[in-house]
Amino acid sequence: MFERYFKLSEHGSTLNRELLGGMTTYLSMVYIVFVQPAVLSAAGMDFSAVLMATCIGSAIACILMGLLANYPIALAPAMGHNFYFVYAVVLGMGVSWQQALAAVFIAGIIFFIISLTSIRHQIINAIPKSLGNAIGCGIGLLISLVGFEWGGIIVSKPGTYVGLGDLGSPPVLVTLAGLTLTAIFYVRKIAGATMLGIMATAIIALTCGMVNFHGVFSAPPSLAPTFCHFDFSGFMSLEMVVIIATFLFLDVFDTMGTMIGVAPAAGLVKNGKFEIKRNALLADAGGTVVGAMLGTSTITSYVESSTGIQAGARTGLAALVTGGLFLLTPLFYPLIQLIGGGVKVSDTLTLYPITAPALIIIGVMMMRGAKDIDWQAPAEAIPAFLTIIVMQLSVSITDGIAFGFISYSILSLFNGKFRSTGPAIHICALVLLLRYIFFV
Repeated sequence: MFERYFKLSEHGSTLNRELLGGMTTYLSMVYIVFVQPAVLSAAGMDFSAVLMATCIGSAIACILMGLLANYPIALAPAMGHNFYFVYAVVLGMGVSWQQALAAVFIAGIIFFIISLTSIRHQIINAIPKSLGNAIGCGIGLLISLVGFEWGGIIVSKPGTYVGLGDLGSPPVLVTLAGLTLTAIFYVRKIAGATMLGIMATAIIALTCGMVNFHGVFSAPPSLAPTFCHFDFSGFMSLEMVVIIATFLFLDVFDTMGTMIGVAPAAGLVKNGKFEIKRNALLADAGGTVVGAMLGTSTITSYVESSTGIQAGARTGLAALVTGGLFLLTPLFYPLIQLIGGGVKVSDTLTLYPITAPALIIIGVMMMRGAKDIDWQAPAEAIPAFLTIIVMQLSVSITDGIAFGFISYSILSLFNGKFRSTGPAIHICALVLLLRYIFFV
């Protein structure tokens, strides 16, 4: 049955390789199960419900990818998108998490419609590579900054804005120990390094008495606090249009970038070319729609799928294995709550020393795109730099993207590339500029 549907022999694979590949991919990306509830709960969402939404949404998206596209690519809520959801949209703009979920839902539907048309090819070529890479780098740095804050390593200070925290405090020491171990796992190229780092840090925290063990298994928590909790009020405003467009932009480019990145190793490149299957994009977009309904932020393809591919995965059967493991994950709710629940330091401060090291290292991995920015060309380098730096200083992904698009459009007037840049950049730049003039 598996051979007939997934064409294992044709793709040079076997059942055992697909099982091993799917399990390897799961171990490489299951950290999101611990991180996602901790991140979205900062926006007021229920920790347990977000956990369930993350596991079920990821499972459905993986299964869709495996059955529809036969790609060994797994999906889950995207790092970066979740921080945009919380820190830019909810906490930054004052939008309710119910409205933010509705925005993710609409962006997913638009992506689904786009995937049915030829527009998808035009969109991927419309955004300059330097800006796309800069956005990824900026989000990565912001994730690391949050990781340093969650671990207590960096704190706010009058005058200098930020400074070092108390490096001798137990949560900070646990964070530093976890960061060191996670970095070592990456240096040694151990599969599932992020997950192993989280588990090692959790063991240290348990040994120090920082967290309490309440068992491993339990009945899965309820989805009710987040299921279909949409609020579509205010969706005709320019601000909401910008939010939806940003969610859509991030989803489309993360998905296509990941698929293009893992295609050669997966044997998906034929005659030097890789044409992304429409069904693969539909599975990704469908995952986002379902995820929003369940109660989690944008679901997209994971570059960690490359670890499973290196282990032998070549078909969608591996994605099904990963999806099946995600379905089983909620049974470990007490363990997940221990890891992602945080450590209360005072009445006003909760730190997350177990997950903070993972965020810092994930930020490092997201900086890889910096090497593909043409730093020798001012018209490319300046907008890229503004995108990255403004994200950090404003703690806003939207503002970073806005400064990048606006500056790129303006500078193209003076390097003779205004027309060749294409209308998409200029239209986006104009909309973002009008937002600053009239709404900020």
